[in-house]
Amino acid sequence: MLACVTAHHRVTPLPILEKLAADHEGIAAQLVAEFDCVTGAVVVATCNRFEAYLDLEEPLSAASEIGFEIVLEQLSERTGVPLAELEPSLQIHTGMRAVEHLFAVAAGLESVVVGETEIAGQVRTALEDARRAGTTSRDLERAFQQASQTSRGVRAATGLESVGRNLAEFALELASSRVDSWESARVVLIGTGRYARVAVAALRRRGARDISVHSRSGRAAAFGIPRGLTPLEHHEAPAALATADVIITCSTGDIVLDGASHASTRDLVAARQPQLIVDLGLPRNVDPAIQTLPEITLLDLETVRLHAGLDEFAVSDDARALVSHATSAFAAESRELDAVPAISALHRHMAGILDAELARSAARGEGPEVAAALRHLAGVLLHEPTVRAREHARAGEAERVDAALATLFDVTVDRSERRRAATLEADAS
Repeated sequence: MLACVTAHHRVTPLPILEKLAADHEGIAAQLVAEFDCVTGAVVVATCNRFEAYLDLEEPLSAASEIGFEIVLEQLSERTGVPLAELEPSLQIHTGMRAVEHLFAVAAGLESVVVGETEIAGQVRTALEDARRAGTTSRDLERAFQQASQTSRGVRAATGLESVGRNLAEFALELASSRVDSWESARVVLIGTGRYARVAVAALRRRGARDISVHSRSGRAAAFGIPRGLTPLEHHEAPAALATADVIITCSTGDIVLDGASHASTRDLVAARQPQLIVDLGLPRNVDPAIQTLPEITLLDLETVRLHAGLDEFAVSDDARALVSHATSAFAAESRELDAVPAISALHRHMAGILDAELARSAARGEGPEVAAALRHLAGVLLHEPTVRAREHARAGEAERVDAALATLFDVTVDRSERRRAATLEADAS
């Protein structure tokens, strides 16, 4: 059974999201290695969500209860957030509801800014990470691959990609109402990663010219010079930050702009200009106390979240319908796989009969043409029952196929065979 434990911007306080995002490495491998009921795990962690997708052993009721308790305990231990505080901040989806949630996430329908483009790549990366760690499973592979296909289909069919805006773009759009003129604004960017690239492009579209960049890792020159930005050395950064009109932070570290230090530097250089700080970091890059300083406005992810619920960002019914249709198709394919144990049992039964007949034919001295005819006949006889078994399973009636084999041929179907086949297939991928 597939299941999902999710923390996201709609239900989880930002401080808890920060802690989950900061320490998610290795949790999938730990769950699979330490707990028999978890046969596969893929973790998707972004700036606004943490999701653990699990493949749980049957029976469903026992697996779900044990698996969810395990995940909650591990997350509580890693983040230091008490279970009583963590549990209300999470949502749990099981079965096809978990699959539908994954498809919607990959399509950008559950993002802070509906339709944002980065999440699809993050979902693909999560699967690749699970493959390298050896924590994926056949059903998780199918679900994540179908999620990527669904994402592409939704964007192509609904035009979502043309209206979807990523987080950095939307944050700067909100910031524009607080900036008199981007053309004359002095902008300092902290960070050189993915959001920094998006931020620079968005700033240029708005007419910003005076953009400096600082990187704690020393990448300011390599990132900034090709883009026409002014790289800041470490000793230059404090004064540039103090005198900037706009500061945008998108670093992968913790606090990069401390309230007390920033206030001290502004006093030292006698900076009195209004200053807008846009914090795109998770964990947050800016000390929240900084917004208490005179003439400073802080726009962080919490503020972006509040504004991103506007009606203009609601997704069309067509997009939701496509996700629902993809989920139904995935469910039908999953049910069809339930026919595998019965089909395998029938083929083994027929193979036993065929082997006996081939042996008798050889004993009678009959030639290879008879053996070929017997094999052909066996294939013909198996075709129709195989097709019907898949049809019944797709309709949710795999048990009827099992019962028919037991009644007609005294063949017992081993339902654990699908799980073994899934494991072997995942190991081979």
